[in-house]
Amino acid sequence: MAGINNRVKSTNDLELKDRLVAINRVTKVTKGGRTFSFSAIVVVGNEDGIVGWGLGKASEVTAAIAKGVEAAKKNLIKVPVLKGTIPHEQSAKFSGAQVFLKPASHGTGVKAGGAMRAVLESVGITDVLAKSKGSSNPHNLVKATLAALSEMRDASMVAQNRGISMEKVFKG
Repeated sequence: MAGINNRVKSTNDLELKDRLVAINRVTKVTKGGRTFSFSAIVVVGNEDGIVGWGLGKASEVTAAIAKGVEAAKKNLIKVPVLKGTIPHEQSAKFSGAQVFLKPASHGTGVKAGGAMRAVLESVGITDVLAKSKGSSNPHNLVKATLAALSEMRDASMVAQNRGISMEKVFKG
């Protein structure tokens, strides 16, 4: 599997920016009445190839976001970004959400919606064409997008895995 070795070990020297993907108000009914709490999906990234996501739950919105940011910092992955776009087409599925990512030429912008846009911008991708099929659930879209990004491989990674030079990868 290509996506296994791209975990980021240390977060100390990274400058991570967080993006709020979705907030959900959850109600728990008890005999004393309704209790409201909030869950927040947060994506963090340094806009230079490192991204992670987290889910925070708390009785206050700000506390839920803070918990989500802490959770996101614990599962960061490294994604190859070539000249502001992705190295190749990739699709992935998580639960009911299916995503398709396609590289785009410079100046195209991030053609993606909602949860996918937050993940792609956090990675630092500036030009990409993206399509989400199936479920539009933010949880599943974020996970499917990250699954697709974690399977990305650039030419140097392919050469390293095969144990050959970069020239041989392209002559193939």
